Amino acid sequence: AEYMGTLHFRMTKGTTSFGKRGKKSHTICRRCGERAYHIQKCVCASCGFPSARTRHYNWGVKAIRRRTTGTGRMRSLRHMPRKFKNGFREGTTAKKVVQKA
Repeated sequence: AEYMGTLHFRMTKGTTSFGKRGKKSHTICRRCGERAYHIQKCVCASCGFPSARTRHYNWGVKAIRRRTTGTGRMRSLRHMPRKFKNGFREGTTAKKVVQKA
């Protein structure tokens, strides 16, 4: 490469990069809790908040697996297999079984 007047080529991994370290571009997201909510854009890079739909892509199969159904409490869905087995019955009580002596 030829020397082009006052144009200098710098390696920017050191001193010049250290000035960029104090600023936080991302903060904690209200929806997913990740440190991915971009302060200026007002969009989460992880879940896509404030968009109503959660951000996910098929090229990130592991990321989908981490946050899919079954990774949380599943307050009502965890009881479904038992309810299905009993035909979703409600408001009934079991009959007393009389033991023969």
